[in-house]
Amino acid sequence: MLASTLGFIDASALNVALPAIGSDLHADPAGLQWTINAYWLPLSALLLFGGAAGDHFGRRRILIAGILLFLIASVGCAFAPDLPALLIARAIQGVGAAMLIPNSLAILGSAFTGKARGKAIGLWAAAGSIGTTLGPLLAGALIENVGWRTIFLINIPVAAGAIVGALHYVGESRTGGQRLDWLGAVIVTFALGLVAWALTDWTGGHGGIVPAAAMAAGLLAFVVFVLVEDRQGPDAMIPLSMFASKPLVGITLLTFLVYGSLSGFLVLLPYVLITTAGYTALQMGLALVPFPLIIGLGSPFAGRAAVAVGSRLPLSISPLIVGAGMLLLLRVDADATYLFDVLPAIAVIAIGMAGTAAPLTTAILGAVDAARTGTASGLNSATSRTGGLIVTALTGTVIARHGPAMIEAFHVAAVIGAVMAGGAALIAYLFLSPFQPEN
Repeated sequence: MLASTLGFIDASALNVALPAIGSDLHADPAGLQWTINAYWLPLSALLLFGGAAGDHFGRRRILIAGILLFLIASVGCAFAPDLPALLIARAIQGVGAAMLIPNSLAILGSAFTGKARGKAIGLWAAAGSIGTTLGPLLAGALIENVGWRTIFLINIPVAAGAIVGALHYVGESRTGGQRLDWLGAVIVTFALGLVAWALTDWTGGHGGIVPAAAMAAGLLAFVVFVLVEDRQGPDAMIPLSMFASKPLVGITLLTFLVYGSLSGFLVLLPYVLITTAGYTALQMGLALVPFPLIIGLGSPFAGRAAVAVGSRLPLSISPLIVGAGMLLLLRVDADATYLFDVLPAIAVIAIGMAGTAAPLTTAILGAVDAARTGTASGLNSATSRTGGLIVTALTGTVIARHGPAMIEAFHVAAVIGAVMAGGAALIAYLFLSPFQPEN
């Protein structure tokens, strides 16, 4: 729980810190986007590989190695002398997170059985919700009173506690696992990196032949990745035979769209309110508190609903609620009041996400056979991060502007987010079975 909380605290804290980082390190919009995406890129690409490495070499061993890497990189972020150094440290954090997140959950899965396993995973998820809540609050207070660099030092005591706990109380577990797909991991990282860089450059207003060539090379690398995965068959990082399942295809598309939309909201709303509406970092941290609280309180009810009626109905409705919340962001401008303009959008989006997360897990379990639920769950987690990676690469269209022009671009982004969420709902209706309760 401590290990996985590292990633949740860090990600939520950074969104509040972006304006301060940009001002201190003189970062342009592309630099700010990469402050986020330097972390998301290795996490998205290597999440499945990190889980497989734990199965192969030992879950506790890879968990501790991931925590150590995350800890060292966090110190590097705190003392980075310039933007390039910060981006390198953030990328190393992403590699560490790709090692520790899947193995923290795998350790719970191997340590508990039956109802005890369900309770343990519930506590694990609750810890993530608490971390997401505390991140912006701690970040806001530290940024105002000490400086943005200290938000990365929060990770030191958490990581130290996680390492001590793992060494003293966690037994080693492994399955032997399949052959590690090193080639697939390298190719997909390269492909995602090129696509993200091209999109970031375009939205920053540069254009030209270089980002176009990068995009073409990235798409070609994706084609090569698919061919490599097909050739490796069951030893592939992502076995293509899984996509014979129509529900899994739908779940993957839905996850990309709804979590991509959510990531845009979590990056842009704090940035816009701090830079145009005069919010302080602490005020922004407080403003976001209702979001994880509503998700944490609402998810259990959505989970029970998915068990009772299947996943199709809640996943056809909940993303529409997210989309409605995105449209409420059209009320947000430089003169917006928190109670009547900002909070309603945050609350509605949170309600929609609370109704999406648990049924999505239920749908994954029903989309593939029991032997592949772990891989399918890992694929879903990687897809959600990839959605965030791609959408964050597009946020430069808003971040690069100022004043009324930024508000106008933010409203366009909100409409796009609403369309993405609506598309996710339509995909759930078309791809999922009308009767898909939890087994």
